[in-house]
Amino acid sequence: MWAHNRGINGLQLIVKQVSKCVAAAQTFFVIVFTCLVNGICKYLCSLNLYSVKKPQWITAGVALVLTVLLFVFGRTVPSASSKKKVATEEHGPGDGHNHEEVSTITIDTILNLYKKELKPEQVLRLNLLENSITRGDVKNQQLHVYHQLSRFWGDTVRAFEPYAWYEAEAARLENSEKSLTFAARLFLDNLQVSEQAPEWRRWKGLQAKELFERSLKINPDNDSARVGIGACYLFGGISDMPMEGIQQIMEVVKKDSTNIYAQMTLAKGSVLSGQYDKAVVRLETVNKLAPGDIDATLMLADVYERMSEKEKAISWYKKSLALAKPKELKSAIEKRIGELKK
Repeated sequence: MWAHNRGINGLQLIVKQVSKCVAAAQTFFVIVFTCLVNGICKYLCSLNLYSVKKPQWITAGVALVLTVLLFVFGRTVPSASSKKKVATEEHGPGDGHNHEEVSTITIDTILNLYKKELKPEQVLRLNLLENSITRGDVKNQQLHVYHQLSRFWGDTVRAFEPYAWYEAEAARLENSEKSLTFAARLFLDNLQVSEQAPEWRRWKGLQAKELFERSLKINPDNDSARVGIGACYLFGGISDMPMEGIQQIMEVVKKDSTNIYAQMTLAKGSVLSGQYDKAVVRLETVNKLAPGDIDATLMLADVYERMSEKEKAISWYKKSLALAKPKELKSAIEKRIGELKK
């Protein structure tokens, strides 16, 4: 087994080196080709062929360069590496990763799905970013490019998964508690606000869990990271035994019963499993600890509504009105109160 893994790692290293050489060759080709086109344009302008003006030759040259760039860099079909499991992608033995927990969804699969929807100029911009690390301080360059890629996917394309992935890659490279926790929370929060296919949910859950684990290595006393790992079990579907997650969160609560994040996460888990009585106990605790927490107030109103206790639900919805700031949220709450009074 050891020899087998060593052989695989050696092959992966060779593939990476070959990829770097290909990227460098592509960049060199573009530079040479651009210089060649520029020289041809100048020569043709000096000949004044067919009375074509200089700007027209320049425009034609630029168009030719862009065409070649799209040909060289514009590949969007899935690569062979898309067969890799996401939990082992860009990681190896002894890196602290649990390689038994894997997902059939890979980042290559996700990226290629989104790339198919990109416009040609977006494909060009994306591939130039992906191939921009060639020399100098590679780590700092890579960190900068990861942030650029995350902004490209988040701001330009508005695709959450690639955006969060590159934020996570930047966090792994930076390896600070703050950046790792931020990236982990991106995935975890997304799990709780949107409906999604089980495999996509599992992929996000595994990403969040791995990032929280890295954060814990830096600061073993980070209770929020422990709660986050437990939440990955509850909401990410990363295990057939969600009690593993609850036990981790309970350890934090036993140590500090005033930990609002832990209490809220347990309450959400209770709602998810239909244990509304337990959710009420947790949420009432949170409301005593933090009376102005609108999330806990609204959630308690929702739980009472699920339990068909309309009067209590209306009471808590009214309390949330004083805490709600966005007009849209106030309107939604008022509408819900009106519907419950019917």
